[in-house]
Amino acid sequence: MALGAVLVVAAAGSGATQAAHGKRTPAQVVRAWSRNLNANRNEAAAKLFAIGARVVQPSYELRLATHELARLWNNSLPCAGTITDLQIAGARVTATFVLGERPKHHCDGPGQRAAAVFVVRKGKIVLWKQIVVPPEASA
Repeated sequence: MALGAVLVVAAAGSGATQAAHGKRTPAQVVRAWSRNLNANRNEAAAKLFAIGARVVQPSYELRLATHELARLWNNSLPCAGTITDLQIAGARVTATFVLGERPKHHCDGPGQRAAAVFVVRKGKIVLWKQIVVPPEASA
């Protein structure tokens, strides 16, 4: 799947009180990332990544050593994604999406499903990893 074909958007929101105090659950962080990416707000999406976060896709692994690199990586994703399934296990959020068009980009896989795992620590994404769409999410 191409770089942009893996726009993963995930997470169920719980903990309104936590969000009000500046502490987001991993699911809330992933949802915020998805909203920002889908609206082409790459700066805001980049702020949700920890410095040194890992981005892993089948053909490469990248360390987001700076905020600017995180912004550029987010800008490189051509597709928006609609969450169709979300699995949460502590800091780990597995999201499944249906890909679609994104402002100022051309999606290379509209209508396709994609999935990614997010690991969130202290309100920041430390791992974004493209995975095969889980079987239970593809039904």
